[in-house]
Amino acid sequence: MMMWLLVLTLPCLGGSEPMTSDPGPGTELVGIVGGHDASKGAWPWQVGLWFRNEADLDWSLICGGSLIDPQWVLTAAHCIPGENPDPQHFKVQLGGVRPSLSDSVPVARIIRHPKYKKEKGIPQADVALLKLESWVRPSNLIKWISLPPASSAFPPGTRCWVTGWGNIAFKKPLPWPYNLQEVEVTIVPNEICRQQYHSIDLDVKDDMLCAGSPGQDSCEGDSGGPLVCKWRNTWVQVGVVSWGEKCGLSDFPGVYARVTSYLPWIHHHIHSSP
Repeated sequence: MMMWLLVLTLPCLGGSEPMTSDPGPGTELVGIVGGHDASKGAWPWQVGLWFRNEADLDWSLICGGSLIDPQWVLTAAHCIPGENPDPQHFKVQLGGVRPSLSDSVPVARIIRHPKYKKEKGIPQADVALLKLESWVRPSNLIKWISLPPASSAFPPGTRCWVTGWGNIAFKKPLPWPYNLQEVEVTIVPNEICRQQYHSIDLDVKDDMLCAGSPGQDSCEGDSGGPLVCKWRNTWVQVGVVSWGEKCGLSDFPGVYARVTSYLPWIHHHIHSSP
């Protein structure tokens, strides 16, 4: 069994500056898995999470995330290494489709969900919030994504999009120039997803959401990034890339932290933080 969780390590390379456009079908089969290059500004809430390794002091892009407020980023808890992570070891890249540390802002505070843990290597309560040192100004390239209302439902078969700089196939890294990838995936019923993963002795919980299509999926290195769907003509984030069995397999869709399960926790921190 080869399951992926983390982590991407792309070197620090030049940035770029996107403009708004609605994502459409692409032609190049490079990807996330089965996806294609995202155009500039298509996903203005997508962020890259950079981490400075204490051993060699090098910065690397390890995960994705999403801007959900002028000062807050949502990512996966398993993207935050260490018991007591130091915010100074993290930066958040905003507004670019190519990895660039120069387009990043410092992190002031890290809040992992208190119930985050791993069972059989699977992350539970796999969400974390990063408070940025300063407020972000919206632009054509940088906007925050709406969170879904608690009552909203995204039935099986709903077509959504996932984005990231992760592997384009299991253990196959995204090639240069490391352009952000986008791919359309389909929501899979939890009961079907649960049965599929149960066959390899892994549990899909109620606070998880499954999405994928054969050959179209998130993969290692996309962790923490957003799964977004249209709700009443507005993009909303319904999932956080969390884990999966290899990538793009027809029997094993990608598994996401279900955002609606964590709305009270997210709102509590965002609205009560000084």
